[in-house]
Amino acid sequence: MFEAHVQDVAQETSTGGLPGDARIDALLAAAHERYRDHDEGVVADYIPILSTANPAWFGLSLTELNGSMHSLGDSEIEFSIQSISKAFVFALACDARGHRDVHDRIGVNNTGLPFNSVVAIELNDGSPMNPMVNAGAIATTALLPGETAAEIWESVLTGLSRFAGRQLDVDEEVYRSESATNQRNRAIARLLESYDRLEGDPLEIVDVYTRQCAVSVTASDLAVMGATLASGGVNPVTGLRVVSAEAARDTLTVLASCGMYERSGEWLFEIGLPAKSGVSGGIVAIVPGKGALGAFSPPLDTAGTSIRGQRSCAYLSRALGLNLFASAPSSAGKVVSDRALRHQADPTPSRKAA
Repeated sequence: MFEAHVQDVAQETSTGGLPGDARIDALLAAAHERYRDHDEGVVADYIPILSTANPAWFGLSLTELNGSMHSLGDSEIEFSIQSISKAFVFALACDARGHRDVHDRIGVNNTGLPFNSVVAIELNDGSPMNPMVNAGAIATTALLPGETAAEIWESVLTGLSRFAGRQLDVDEEVYRSESATNQRNRAIARLLESYDRLEGDPLEIVDVYTRQCAVSVTASDLAVMGATLASGGVNPVTGLRVVSAEAARDTLTVLASCGMYERSGEWLFEIGLPAKSGVSGGIVAIVPGKGALGAFSPPLDTAGTSIRGQRSCAYLSRALGLNLFASAPSSAGKVVSDRALRHQADPTPSRKAA
């Protein structure tokens, strides 16, 4: 069951910008202090190298659309991006291939099944269903520009680096460890090929996808990358356009419905933000028009999401008024409400004196 641990935190609302720097810094510090001693969860070990992560690591970062960055804790420790890469590669694919083509080839509906499910493919006539599960992510990677696997990989790395605003690199040790244990992804790619749902050689595309997941980032990088989607595809730190506004919008839509796998509904219900997690302990949560949160802490829940990270996102969503579905009546709304109440008491239309 999803445990946000924010029952005692009031839900603030905000339809404008973020509060001032001092308020943001204070609430980031409060979230870090509140959850740093939570020791539930386990570090991922199905990819052997991930099991060596320090379970005490915990970093938080927030990037605003004006380029201001707020970070604390272990926000500059590098870790492999893992499945969070799916969000940004999908944005790159949408930018390169267009809204309709990506929708038709990949799909946008939640499978309701685990991220590496083979059954979901078979149940849906070979459709990957959405780009946030492994089948859809592998098929999405194949859509990036390039005639060869090497050229596609260059498109992936260049694009992810532009999102982060700095040159990113692959953690070769993580790449080798994942390559030795990615038999299921190879099987998924072969199955997609059998349904004619995958462009290119399946094993070569899986290799590109494996490298993509092994790219090293920090919590601060994730905040900048997420803020790029929040600002319509323009990196708020570098000022460079990375993807189109339409591609950013499409990505946020898919993240809202599918970004947290089979718990996407619970995440949206509790936190109310488009988000993506990775099994190395990273989370990016995006607030359209305002900025993005990056979190890192390796211990995971049973769905593969950082426990400290998700609790911090829940806290900050409430305390900073980030939840997209939270609202409060305006003064104008109160006037309308009062008029409605008066009308209910006396439904006879008022008449001006003759």
